[in-house]
Amino acid sequence: MKNLAERSAGSLYWWLLATLFLPIAIPGLVLKLLTMMKEQRNARHLNGKVVLITGASSGLGEALAHSFFLAGCKVVLAARRKDELERVRKDLLELHATVPTHPPIILPLDLSDLNSIGGKVQSVLEIHGAIDILVNNGGISVRGDALSTAIDVDIRIMLVNYFGSVALTKACLPSMMARKEGRIVSISSVQGKFAIPHRSAYSASKHAMQAFCDSLRAEVAKDNIKVTLISPGYINTALSLNALTGTGASYGKMDAATAGGASPQDTASSILKAIARDEKDVMLAPIAPRAAYWLRHLMPSVYFWIMKKRAEKLNST
Repeated sequence: MKNLAERSAGSLYWWLLATLFLPIAIPGLVLKLLTMMKEQRNARHLNGKVVLITGASSGLGEALAHSFFLAGCKVVLAARRKDELERVRKDLLELHATVPTHPPIILPLDLSDLNSIGGKVQSVLEIHGAIDILVNNGGISVRGDALSTAIDVDIRIMLVNYFGSVALTKACLPSMMARKEGRIVSISSVQGKFAIPHRSAYSASKHAMQAFCDSLRAEVAKDNIKVTLISPGYINTALSLNALTGTGASYGKMDAATAGGASPQDTASSILKAIARDEKDVMLAPIAPRAAYWLRHLMPSVYFWIMKKRAEKLNST
């Protein structure tokens, strides 16, 4: 009798568990399955797409070039350093010799030279006839408090990170709108979601890009143009090495946070998945930056206190 009672109690337990949780679990599983199917379908559609990537000479831009190339895309490598672009192009062709795609095109491009951007885009259109995906990845960072950062440095950061990307986006949009197809991908930062001390110019440029993308997304939806904003945390690249100081000199140091950041390859893979899922605004960051983001909005007084303490610590070193 005892065993029978135990079996009955066990059966009742599992029945109650199924009754309570299956109605919740099944829709979640169905949604996940549908998302995976959409991701696989859109990933296949990347084959043959023309992808223009800025900042493609190193770091995340170089990793993105490899990821898009492996997906069968016609990759256009854009950056200031032509010799480094040549190296990336050579690596793509040698490391992925069996990939049935088109040889990458090199596009020397200085995002701070706004007047040259239209002509650069036109040269790509003359070769490929279209730019299906624009990846605004090129940019520079800065290390310095707001007061001692020269206004020329603020202007330079905004010129490259914001106005250069905006100008390139505007140059690509007419052909996309005419074809009723295209995607703008902008690589922002978690510092475009919330700001930290000694990053005022950089954070401001990324905040500006966030606002631009949010407005643009709504405006071009009628033309079937997608806008994806990616906000990564720290990535193990040369961003801090190439950063500027408040005087405009080269910072030339590898920050510990940057050195311990995510790999460019993993980040690039996540970005392609976000595109395949047709996501609009993605934060690719560990728990600490995500917590800071929600703290900024839900408990701003606590966030402000933490940032004040962080600034005091930086000022004392």
